[in-house]
Amino acid sequence: MGDFIKGLFGGSKPAPPAPSAEDDFADYASAPSPSPIYSSDSLSSAPTAASFDDHSTLPTSVPYTKWYRVWERSSPSDFKAEAFIIPFIVLIAALHVWGRRKNKRKADAWATAHGPALEREFAVVGYGKSVKQQLGRGSISENVPGKDDEEGTMLKEKTAQEYTTYASGRQNVAFAEVHMKLLKRYNPMSLAVETVLSFFFESFKPPREDVEITMHAFDGKEKDLVPVKSKAELDAKESRFKGLQNSGYDGCVWAVVHKEQMKRLRDERYDVSLTATKDHKNLPVWASVMSESAEVTEALLTKELVEAVEKAGEEAFEFLIVTDQPVDKPLKLNEATPRKRLTLSLRLPSSTSSSAYSSTLPLFEYFLRLPDLLVSTAHFRPEVTRKIRTTREEETRKLRKADEGEKAEERRLEAEKKKKGMRDSRLKGLSAEEQRKFLEKEREKGQKKQEKKMSRKA
Repeated sequence: MGDFIKGLFGGSKPAPPAPSAEDDFADYASAPSPSPIYSSDSLSSAPTAASFDDHSTLPTSVPYTKWYRVWERSSPSDFKAEAFIIPFIVLIAALHVWGRRKNKRKADAWATAHGPALEREFAVVGYGKSVKQQLGRGSISENVPGKDDEEGTMLKEKTAQEYTTYASGRQNVAFAEVHMKLLKRYNPMSLAVETVLSFFFESFKPPREDVEITMHAFDGKEKDLVPVKSKAELDAKESRFKGLQNSGYDGCVWAVVHKEQMKRLRDERYDVSLTATKDHKNLPVWASVMSESAEVTEALLTKELVEAVEKAGEEAFEFLIVTDQPVDKPLKLNEATPRKRLTLSLRLPSSTSSSAYSSTLPLFEYFLRLPDLLVSTAHFRPEVTRKIRTTREEETRKLRKADEGEKAEERRLEAEKKKKGMRDSRLKGLSAEEQRKFLEKEREKGQKKQEKKMSRKA
């Protein structure tokens, strides 16, 4: 009590007791000594003195095993996530491999069925060896990197769903190209999404399998398109072409189209949009003619073509187009230059057998000979040619007017830019007072122009 009162009135505090040497261990004095806990499993493998020398820990409830004995320190319940993930990955990989092989078999079946017809009509087919040599060695769509050019193939795989081929060396045809598009069997999720979206949105096209063959006509330009390496070859080429019939014919847009494809073609292709649609008595009810003139239809719609279209059937035939106009609407004059082409589009059957193409093969063979028919018969009366030319000139006039408008706008912008540069350079040479007067005068001119515009509108 006395010490407390002394502390209140500033008295000296009592000195703390001197620490003893054993005070640091006072907290541990009352704690019980630890004792190891052994389980029934760990008793069988009690640690020895040697194990403690190796810095091993005290035994626990998990038994000590070798590093590779996973089954001794884990159970199947520890791999529940892997039990779902691994089969899913295996399934995706298996579907991918199956889808690619299925597409490859379909492409090979098409090449097997149509390869002989291409070889009969063209000197060079595919990318290397002739079709006969390729057909003799099994798959003709192999594309192994590192092979020589002579070990080439007929079909080239662009992607897992796209195959292409090329042919050249035929009278009246500069070259032909084939583009085959298959389903994404290697990606079932993407295929399912595209199928579902096509039901609800018109902008999404439904997945389909088709092949499109396009032949580009010489149109009398063999001398310009066939390359030569020397003057001797040039002389030989001129002598060879001198005796040949002129491969030119009158340009037009004409098509035989499946009625289900008419709307899509008019929306996607500029050349077809120039035609008028008309049913023909000789064609099946599901097909129609799109032409610029009735005389063109009478010249090109032969009995053999009608029979080939009927045999191809509603399920396989899509369209056959003879055109000299671009597919996309031209935006400049150089894009409107006529380029004569022939295009055939067919759906692919679901079978991977080459015999499934027996119904469409006659139409394909007729299409390969169609350039000869055009060269011999596609020379129309002057009235028909004038009508077709009028449509071309009208479209060209629109493009020329738009081109002139763009050039006038460019000239106007250039003049304004030059005028602004002269104004800025003039302002730099004036004093501050002169600049102020110049700007005020410029502002007044602008206001007067604006008032004049308002009065004219009123």
